[in-house]
Amino acid sequence: MTLENLKRSRMIIVTVVYVSLFLDNVLLTVVVPIIPDYLCSLDGKNSTSAIEDENGRVGFLLSSKAFVQLILNPAVGSFTGAFGYARPLFLGNLCLLLAALLFAFGQTYEILFLARSIQGISSACIGVSGMSLVASQYPEEDQRSKIMGFVLGSIALGVLLGYPIGLQILTLDIQTDIESSNHETDWRQLLSDPFVIIIAGAIWCSTSPMAILEPCLPIWLRTHIKPKKWQLGTVFIPDSVGYLIGTNFFGMIAYRYGRSRVAILAMLLVGITAILIPSAMTMSQLIFPHFGMGLGIGIADAALVPLLASLVDQNGNYGPVYSIQQVAVSLAYFLGPIMGGVLVREIGFRWVMRIIGVANIIYCPILLFLALRKKKSLSKEDKEKDYDTFHKGLMKYEKFQNLDDDL
Repeated sequence: MTLENLKRSRMIIVTVVYVSLFLDNVLLTVVVPIIPDYLCSLDGKNSTSAIEDENGRVGFLLSSKAFVQLILNPAVGSFTGAFGYARPLFLGNLCLLLAALLFAFGQTYEILFLARSIQGISSACIGVSGMSLVASQYPEEDQRSKIMGFVLGSIALGVLLGYPIGLQILTLDIQTDIESSNHETDWRQLLSDPFVIIIAGAIWCSTSPMAILEPCLPIWLRTHIKPKKWQLGTVFIPDSVGYLIGTNFFGMIAYRYGRSRVAILAMLLVGITAILIPSAMTMSQLIFPHFGMGLGIGIADAALVPLLASLVDQNGNYGPVYSIQQVAVSLAYFLGPIMGGVLVREIGFRWVMRIIGVANIIYCPILLFLALRKKKSLSKEDKEKDYDTFHKGLMKYEKFQNLDDDL
């Protein structure tokens, strides 16, 4: 493969993964602000108490996607080891199209529930195989941090467009000649690795506030601030912009200054802003804490997602470790809407957000432990292994480090 062909191949792969994640998140978020109103119209409910009663049904509907994804993530991780990363990505796009069609034409709660569940299949395939594909193509740590941050930005862009514009039925798939991995990853070894568990826990904890906000915030706004309908579609734009900035600009910063340390600051930001959100009395007062929360989650992802790849570089199969990452995200979006809907009715929206905010702050010392342990583990032997892995990657891609830095 020539240098130019290699460059083009990498760009195509990044584009495919970027667009797939983008479309998945457009469909993920486009229904969030309209579901409560739509269910109320189906049931003929208009009163404030009746609207608040929809918390449970909305929570179950939105969490169905995460539940399916939670179950399928490990299976997709194992599947990639046997069949490569391209096939699950293609399957994910087909399921995404089917889910979009069901959302477009479904007029009952059951059909919407089915559509949301099918999207769980799509997200499992796209999330695990997409991130694994990118990690396998960029063995250089600095390039990986930059490209993964860029790809994660597709999630923010999809969310940014999904909330205000309504349902979109688009899909894209490009076949690639990616060889399947011949290496088997020991799941038991991954799950017993404290680094993997701590990182997955941080991703789950930092994602949970947004998972709770998605079903609960629109209903809380309707009963307390009473915004116009068009404002409900724009309420999540600030956090989407924050996430976009966090993933695109903080990947390299985290690589240079320490991913664990940057993640600590990110989780502090998430915790503080989660506590501040219920204090808003107007829609404009939501902008700053929402932006801060999105920024914190984006920075945490930009720091921690590439770090997972570095833990399995020598093994060569990224599917299982990214299935664990997707399990953490799915767990947040599965438990968040259900538990959030129940707890909001019991203790109120304000206390729910305060509790999840404090939980993020409390988790920071655990990440500090990770940073200290990781620093101690970098012995001379480990550095030599990293050096060998780095140069094997460079030889594999025919001195790719001399190419122009287009992405």
